[in-house]
Amino acid sequence: MATFLICHGAWSAGWAWKKMRPLLRAAGHEVFTPSYTGLGERAHLAHPLVDLETHIQDVMAVIEAEALSDIILVGHSYGGMVATGVADRAGVRIREVVYLDAFVPADGQSMNDLTGTTPAAIEGWLVPPMPSAPDTAPIDLAWTKTRRRHHPVQCFVQKLQLRNGKRAMRRSYIYCAKKGPGDVFVQFAARFKVDPAWKYYEMDASHSPNITAPDELAALLMRIVS
Repeated sequence: MATFLICHGAWSAGWAWKKMRPLLRAAGHEVFTPSYTGLGERAHLAHPLVDLETHIQDVMAVIEAEALSDIILVGHSYGGMVATGVADRAGVRIREVVYLDAFVPADGQSMNDLTGTTPAAIEGWLVPPMPSAPDTAPIDLAWTKTRRRHHPVQCFVQKLQLRNGKRAMRRSYIYCAKKGPGDVFVQFAARFKVDPAWKYYEMDASHSPNITAPDELAALLMRIVS
C-alpha cells in the first residue's frame, strides 16, 4: 500500500482528483488531495498575500495532522512548485516525488522564471484560469468550469526557497505529450528523459490526465510505486 499526497495545479483544487481517488483506493492505497488556501472549497480565504509559501505550508500541515510517512508526493503542473518545497521540508517522510506534467524549480526560481512570462492579474493580484485542454469532454468542461478559481499572483511570482539542500530522493517525471505549440513542460521532458537519476514516463494525454485519462494515469502511478 502506498500513501499518495497530491499537490494540485493552479486554478484547481482537491476536487479535480475526484476521478482518481476511488481508482487508487480500490487498489488499496491511501489518497490525500488537499486544496490550497484561496482555491476550491477554500476560495473564500483568498487574499493578495497568498503565495507559494502559503501553499507549501498547506500541504505540510496535512502531513503533520495526519502523521503521514512513506509518502508518494505527486505534483501536477503548478503543484510541482509546491511539491518541491514540501519534499525539501518533509525530508525522510517522502518516499518518492512524482512530477505530473509539472514545473521542477531549482532553489531561487519562481514559476514565472520557468515560463518566461508574467501573467496579467485582475485587481492586481488574481490571475484568471487558462482554457481547458481541447480534448476535455463536454461533461467534464461543465464540471470543471464552475469550480476553477482565479489564482493569487504571488504564487507565480514568489521564488522557491529550499532550506535543506539537495536530498537523495527517488524522482519520476510524467510528461503528457498530447499538447500543441508553446508547451512549457517540454523543457523538463527533454532534461529528465536522459537523466539517469530520474525515472521518465510519457502519456498520450493532454495536460490534466487526472480529468481526461484517469484510468491510464492511475495505472501508471501504480506501476511507478510497485
